[in-house]
Amino acid sequence: MSDDLRALDVPFHLAGSGRLATTGEDDHIRDMIFSVLFTSPGERVNRPDFGCGLKALLFSPASQAVAAATKVLVKSSLQKWLQNEIQVEDVEVEVVESEILVTVAYTKRVGGGRVVTTLGAKA
Repeated sequence: MSDDLRALDVPFHLAGSGRLATTGEDDHIRDMIFSVLFTSPGERVNRPDFGCGLKALLFSPASQAVAAATKVLVKSSLQKWLQNEIQVEDVEVEVVESEILVTVAYTKRVGGGRVVTTLGAKA
């Protein structure tokens, strides 16, 4: 996707002009990462294996073992579902009380450029 191309913004909403809101490449990729991480497998009818199910970890006990397993789960899910858009370099997962913070370092397949983004969710 080049800089002049736009994608629908997520979550779906209307822009101030009354048209559908759009976004640029970097935000679109970030939206796709969020979608993979926070969609639970089985949530999408036509693609039941899509997603990572990260939200379920908000209610599990925090430990080093859970964090390590989550890191592997996140990295493999992103590689599976977004392999054409990004090359995942590193993933860090931090669980603090009722919040999950996931930091993903990746390189865009089109146009290159290394990006580090942090996404979070609260229970």
